[in-house]
Amino acid sequence: MVACSLACWRCRWLLPLLLGLAIIMGIIALAGRGWLESESEPYVHQASLWESCTRGEQDLNWNCESLMDYGWGRAAAATYLVGFVILVICFALAVIAFSIEILRFNFVRGIGGLLFVVAVFSVMGLVIYPVKFSSEIEMTGINMFSWAYGFGWTTAIMEICLGFFFCCLPNYEDQILGNVKPTYFYSSP
Repeated sequence: MVACSLACWRCRWLLPLLLGLAIIMGIIALAGRGWLESESEPYVHQASLWESCTRGEQDLNWNCESLMDYGWGRAAAATYLVGFVILVICFALAVIAFSIEILRFNFVRGIGGLLFVVAVFSVMGLVIYPVKFSSEIEMTGINMFSWAYGFGWTTAIMEICLGFFFCCLPNYEDQILGNVKPTYFYSSP
C-alpha cells in the first residue's frame, strides 16, 4: 500500500491532503462555539475557545465574557493557535516535498518531527481548557464538551498519526521508488 500510494503520481498527494483535512478541522475547532454546551434545550451555557456565554431559562439574550481575561484562557488559546500555525507550515512543507522529486525523502522526517511538536501544543491547549474552565467558571445546568472540542481532539489525533507516518516513510524509500528487487514467497511441491 505504501509503495502504491507514493509511487503513483496521482496518489502521492494523499499525505498533504490529510494534512489539509487536519487544517480544516483545526479551523472548525478555532471558530466553533461548541466547545462547551449545556445538555438540554434551550441552551443555558455555551462556550468557545475565546468566550463563555450564559443565559437564563426564559432569557433570549446571551451574556458573554471573554476567556482572554483569564491567564489560562490566553494560555489555552495561544498553545492551540501556535500548534495550528505550525500545522499550516507542515502542510506547505509537505506540498513542497511531494512536488519536487529530489526533495521528497530529504525532509519528510523533519515534517514528521514538526507534527509531533504541533500535537504537543494542541494537546496542551485541549487539556488546559477543560481543567481550568470547570474549576474557575461557574457552570449552570448540565454541561458537556461538544462538537468543536471534538474537532480539536480529532485534529490532535491526526497530527500524531501523520507524524508517525511521515517519520517512518523514509525507511521504505527504496521500496517505494522501486530500487529493490521484489521477493516472492512460494512453496515447492
